[in-house]
Amino acid sequence: MDVGSTAFILAASMAVALMIPGLALFYGGMTGSRSVLNMIMMVFGAVAVVGILWTFFGFSAVFGDSYGGLGLLGDVTEYAGLGQLVVADDSAALPPALVAIFQALFAVVTTALIAGAVSDRVRFGPWLLFAGLWATLVYFPVAHWVFAFDSSDGSVAGGWIANTLGAVDFAGGTAVHINAGIASLALVLVLGRRTGWPRAARPNSLPLVALGAGILWFGWFGFNGGSALAAGNSASVVFLTTFNATCAAILAWLLIEKLRDGHATTLGAMSGAIAGLVAITPACGAVTPLGALAVGAVAGAVCPLAIALKYRFGYDDSLDVVGVHLVGGLLGTVLIGLFGTADAPSGKAGLFYGGGFGLLGTQIVAAVAVLAYSFVVTGLIALALARTVGLRIAPEDEATGIDLTQHAESAYDLEGQLPAAPAATPVRTTETAPVA
Repeated sequence: MDVGSTAFILAASMAVALMIPGLALFYGGMTGSRSVLNMIMMVFGAVAVVGILWTFFGFSAVFGDSYGGLGLLGDVTEYAGLGQLVVADDSAALPPALVAIFQALFAVVTTALIAGAVSDRVRFGPWLLFAGLWATLVYFPVAHWVFAFDSSDGSVAGGWIANTLGAVDFAGGTAVHINAGIASLALVLVLGRRTGWPRAARPNSLPLVALGAGILWFGWFGFNGGSALAAGNSASVVFLTTFNATCAAILAWLLIEKLRDGHATTLGAMSGAIAGLVAITPACGAVTPLGALAVGAVAGAVCPLAIALKYRFGYDDSLDVVGVHLVGGLLGTVLIGLFGTADAPSGKAGLFYGGGFGLLGTQIVAAVAVLAYSFVVTGLIALALARTVGLRIAPEDEATGIDLTQHAESAYDLEGQLPAAPAATPVRTTETAPVA
């Protein structure tokens, strides 16, 4: 056993696990005060559902031997229940169980990302059902395409994007961010707009947003660095590029805000940080530190402009998952074809480093494939649930507030007393007016 790398991946897994409350706080602070708890519950609920499915068959579907060697889906029975990973043998460089939990955290965080696009209007029970179906039918197959590499001895066949196509995605620009972003758009189109949109509730707590973003930034070092699966040079380079891209994206977002709106905001700075982290996720092992600055700057400048498209085209992406994760993931994936360098851990050169157009074309094919599959299958899942169990809360529940009507709780005790649990007619609460 490689004790040093094992300790490193254990620490990286803990950092990624911290992204779960980080995401809940980041999203929770961005919602209105009557939606905070529901958003937190949607994140943690998705984590719980997908985590169980990962044990039953998810790990097998992602890392099992590909059916027919086609690279589309792993054998769902190969590691079913994960009992095969509980071994006393220490001969493997990394414990198989450690790889399983590290990748499980990718699956749960990716699914939870979608929650931010549909805040304020999804019934909690059907959301959990959607999370389970989406992970099974969308995330597990796509993760197999991207993360499952052929074994060195040829005994296990992996996914087609990683092996046949040969695209570069160090930590999940396609499987995580493009996948969750385009799925969010499909779900939003099925659900429709919130009542009164685009006039929606303002973020209830920018300090919560900043705290959540800071926790996510910390966790992202484990997310990206841990994807090296060893404590060494590759992980160190990834830490550096992840940091650089995030710094550049913050400043680029604030510059766009200042030029467009006349002021730079806290929400913009935090959103810029996430945009930079999203964009560098696939590219963190493919670019130089200067290349990372370029990737982050492009994401920080383009994502705030992309967010404005929801008002032009009329889709209600509540917390800008489409504008940040879809667009940021696309940028990071495609820019590898320009800024990739053979000297980086991924070892492939893009157009600006003498590699020609080949890698750029490969990256585009990978991005488009994930876009198309995830959008179509997510749309079908959402339509099926909407027409059977029903996804959206009732209009009167939306007006009352989703925290009270779905969970019988309120995040803030504004009147010095606990809210009464809703009976047949939910208790109606009002938010305090903002201080002038």
